[in-house]
Amino acid sequence: MSVAVVGCGYWGKNVVRSFAQLGALSAVVDPNPAAAESEAAAHGAAARSWDEVLADPAITAVSLATPAELHFDQAMAALKAGKDVLVEKPIALTAADGEALKAAAEASGRVLMVGHLLQYHPAFEALLALVEAGRLGALRYAHSNRLSMGKFRLEENVLWSFAPHDVSMLLALFGAAPVEVRATGGAFATAGIEDEVQVDMIFPGGGHGHVFASWLHPFKEHRLVVVGETASAVLDDTQPWERKLVLYPYALKTGAGAPEAIKGEPEAISVPQDEPLKRECAHFLAACRDRSTPRTDAAEALRVLRVLSQAQACLDASAGA
Repeated sequence: MSVAVVGCGYWGKNVVRSFAQLGALSAVVDPNPAAAESEAAAHGAAARSWDEVLADPAITAVSLATPAELHFDQAMAALKAGKDVLVEKPIALTAADGEALKAAAEASGRVLMVGHLLQYHPAFEALLALVEAGRLGALRYAHSNRLSMGKFRLEENVLWSFAPHDVSMLLALFGAAPVEVRATGGAFATAGIEDEVQVDMIFPGGGHGHVFASWLHPFKEHRLVVVGETASAVLDDTQPWERKLVLYPYALKTGAGAPEAIKGEPEAISVPQDEPLKRECAHFLAACRDRSTPRTDAAEALRVLRVLSQAQACLDASAGA
């Protein structure tokens, strides 16, 4: 495998490092030549231009760590050049563009994967396995908080910057697209760019999903609470590895009067300590090698994109009211 990473910014540097650690990095691209040269030199790769990467048949895949508004054009160009593509979230800014990328990948037989990073977090993989094994019973609701103070963005709001990860996880947990999406939010630091957003989803069967995202919060919180019929689970990524995922069994005693909760002993779930980004990059390389469908393929990315688009429509309607 020979991968070119496009974008050496805040996140792109991590992607460059991960592919280098996996022995697959061959080229680095950035509009700032000094940044590209620095990253290339640090990881034993070549600093190349975008056009050079597209024209070089020896480079078989590209990883796009670029601003969201560039994703469609760059991913489409790479697919047309015969490259496999890993693109950061979101896959595109509109469902129509996402559909076009999916069709182009299928027509060319290329792998198209989207960087919904937390699908590759060992604790989330363990949580999903618990849900699929029935350890929580039927899901009642899930609530995901992704909160911090800064880093503020001007090119996108917190819905598009933070929430794709959480939406992706909730769709996987419930195993379906929501039948209803609502959203509210507020733009406080910069007019027209929401700093905090609440997204509410109703899934087939009546389960509820909630995402609260903010970069105007006084402390960092990355916590996913999943409440089922017989147990709840909490994934708290700010905790040490031995406490990142905890299962809380319980039962409801019903009859005369109010229901009574009978709590069991919490159980810390053992998960392997590993870096989600490196696992994501390794998953992409395996899909390219085996010509297999990645976990977060274009179809999964489109389901997430549709939720984000519906949520943004709610925000726009509220702002225009």
